[in-house]
Amino acid sequence: MYRHSLRKRVAFAFAVCVAGLSLVWGLAFFAAIRLSEDRVLTRQLEVAAKSYPEISVNLRSYAEAASLPESLKEWAQTNPAEGLYEFESEELHVAVVAAGKAQQQAFVVFDVAGIEAASSEDWWLLLVITSVVGTLGVLGFGLGLVVMRRAVAPVTQLAKVVADIDVEHLSVDDHKRIESGRFGGDEVGVLAETIERTLERISAFVERERYFTSSASHELRTPITVITGALELLEHSDLSAADVRALERVRRATLDMKTTIEMFLCLARESDDGLYDAQFFVMPLVTKAIEQQRYLLSGKFVAIEIDERANPRLCGHPQAFSIAVTNLVRNAFEHTLAGQGPIKVQIHDHELLVTNQLSNEMDDRHRPTEASSSHGYGLGLGIVQRLCERNGWSFSLLAEETHVVARLSWPEASTPSDQWQPP
Repeated sequence: MYRHSLRKRVAFAFAVCVAGLSLVWGLAFFAAIRLSEDRVLTRQLEVAAKSYPEISVNLRSYAEAASLPESLKEWAQTNPAEGLYEFESEELHVAVVAAGKAQQQAFVVFDVAGIEAASSEDWWLLLVITSVVGTLGVLGFGLGLVVMRRAVAPVTQLAKVVADIDVEHLSVDDHKRIESGRFGGDEVGVLAETIERTLERISAFVERERYFTSSASHELRTPITVITGALELLEHSDLSAADVRALERVRRATLDMKTTIEMFLCLARESDDGLYDAQFFVMPLVTKAIEQQRYLLSGKFVAIEIDERANPRLCGHPQAFSIAVTNLVRNAFEHTLAGQGPIKVQIHDHELLVTNQLSNEMDDRHRPTEASSSHGYGLGLGIVQRLCERNGWSFSLLAEETHVVARLSWPEASTPSDQWQPP
C-alpha cells in the first residue's frame, strides 16, 4: 500500500538522489581542499627543517627590477602589467604590484622549489582523484537505480502481472490476478483497477460467447437437420414436376441456410478446438463449392474453366476456407449473366483467383453501374474479409468494366510441400 501518488514518489526519489550526490561531492571537494592546504604547509615545513638552524625565506619582495634575480631581470625590463606570473623552469611565482604614492612597480617573488609536487606525484594525485570521481559516479548511478526502482516498483509489478496473462486464452478468473487493492489509490492503483474491470468484462463476454455458440450451434442446426431429413423422405414419394422443382428450391434454400449458420458461428467462436492448425487441401474444397453453387448457372449457358496450376495444402481452419471460397464462387455465379463467360478459377501455390465476366465486348447493355457493383459484389465479401483476417489470409477484389477478379491468398509458411492427389 502506497500513501503517496506515483508522481510524488518519483519526484521525492529524484530529490533524494540529487541531494545525496550533492552531499557526497561537496564532502569530496572539501576534503580535497583541506588535503591541498595541509600538503602545502607540510612541504614548507619540510623545506625549512632541512635548512635549520638557518631558516630559508621563500617569499621575498623587490622594490625595483634591478634587484630581482638574474633570471627575472630581462623579463622585468619589458614593464609587465600588474598581475600574477609563473615561471615553471625557475620554479618561481611573481606578483607585480604598484607600490607607494608614485605607484611604482614592485615585485613579490615566491620560490616554490621543493614545495610544489613533482610531475610523478601530480600524475599519482590525478589518478587518485579520477578513481575517487569514478567511484562516486558509480555509487551515484547505483543509488539512482535503487531509488528509482523503488519508486516505480508498483508499475513494474503491475506490468509483470499483466504480461503473465495470456490474452489469447482468457479464463474467467484472470482478472483476479491483478488484485488492484494492493496498489493503493494513486495513479497505478487507478490503472490496475481499470485493467481489472476491463478483464472482468472481457472474461464475462467470452463466457457468454462460448455459451451462445455452443447453444446456438445445437438449436440452429437441429431444424436444418430435420428439414434435410424430411426432404430426403419426400424424394422417394411420387411427386409432380412442379413439386420436384419446389422441392429443389427448398433444398437449395436449406443448404444456403446451413452455410450461413456455419459462417456466422465460425466468426463468433473465440476458440475452435485447434481447427486453426488443421491441414487441408485447396482443390477438394474449391470443387465442392463449385458443385454446390452450380445450380445458379442453370439456363445461363456459362462455362467454368478450372486452371489447376498447383495443388497446395494449407494449414488453417478448413471450414473458414470453405466458407470463404463458397462466397466467392457464389458471387461470381450470381453476377454472371446469360451467355457471358467463361468463369475462370485459377489455383496457384499461394493464391486462388475467381474471375467472372460482366459484359461481352459487343454488348454493353448489361454493364453494371457503380452502385449495383458496390451493392451486389459487396454481399458476403465483408464476411470473407473477416474470415481471412482471423486466419492470416489476404483478400482483395478488383472490379473493372468487363470483369471482376476475386483474389484469396495465403502466406508461404502455411503451405506444406505435400501435394494433393485426386482419388
